Amino acid sequence: AADASDAADAADAADGDVIKIGFAQVGHESDWRTASTNSAQSIFSAENGYDLQFVDCDQDSAVQLEAVRGFIEQDVDYIIIDPIVSTGWDTVLTECEEAGIPVIVIDRTIDDSDKYISWVGSNFKNEGLAAGEWLKAYTDAKGISDVNVLVIEGTTGASAQIGRTDGFKEIADANGWNILDSQTGDFTQAGGQEVMESYIKSYEGQFNVVVCQNDNEAFGAIDAIHAAGKTCGPDGDIIVVSFDSVKAAFESMIAGDLNATFECNPLHGPRVAEIIQKLEKGEEVEKIQYVDEAYFDTSMDLEEILKTRAY
Repeated sequence: AADASDAADAADAADGDVIKIGFAQVGHESDWRTASTNSAQSIFSAENGYDLQFVDCDQDSAVQLEAVRGFIEQDVDYIIIDPIVSTGWDTVLTECEEAGIPVIVIDRTIDDSDKYISWVGSNFKNEGLAAGEWLKAYTDAKGISDVNVLVIEGTTGASAQIGRTDGFKEIADANGWNILDSQTGDFTQAGGQEVMESYIKSYEGQFNVVVCQNDNEAFGAIDAIHAAGKTCGPDGDIIVVSFDSVKAAFESMIAGDLNATFECNPLHGPRVAEIIQKLEKGEEVEKIQYVDEAYFDTSMDLEEILKTRAY
């Protein structure tokens, strides 16, 4: 709230002209995405001196590229992109550059072009490493030496999917864990449930860990595990780990279904507003801006932590 107030004050202190922004959002596939969208829409409001043109791209890369081109045609002042996939961006970002429109990238990264003014988000590989390190400590404490993992990945080609996969695999390889399979659930609850149902049939009795690359996939996987008459969580037979740390993940841990969740903060609206206000004043901004994040597991006072969660 304080960050939002500061950003609003900065907008009020600007020259009074409305700042036109185009935001090409990934979609609405998860609780995390909803929080990300709400963060942008609340800060880039008319009351704060902004005109926000928002496009929900529904996880379609072609739609997202056309949305950005539409913003160029509308001659917006700034373009915000949360890229569905990390490649295929250089041409359209060149068009933005030629039009003189600064681009700010949030959350996921762009790997085939550097023609954006700033990126704000998480270090996804570090998230994967953290999950692996937590699992190592947890299994050691429980005396579990045989670790057999099923992974439900996010959208293929998304930087979050790539980073979390690479980070976790690095720890898994170092410890000799067996990753039985890794398939995409597309960051959705339905996708997580569908993949988990398939895994249960294919790997009956062969796995004891499920790593889901976001909370919503974990919710679907947990539903499938319960439907199959199996148990999960700290008192169950299957360890379930996820990413994002939305409120519902805390509720799942409190219920005893989810073991741990690794934070990926979606509240980038105030951060982007701060970047825009600096640019409006002609100030330099950092090209890469990582956010600080934590993890949460069932050893913590989750009910108390939940009271303070903003998303």
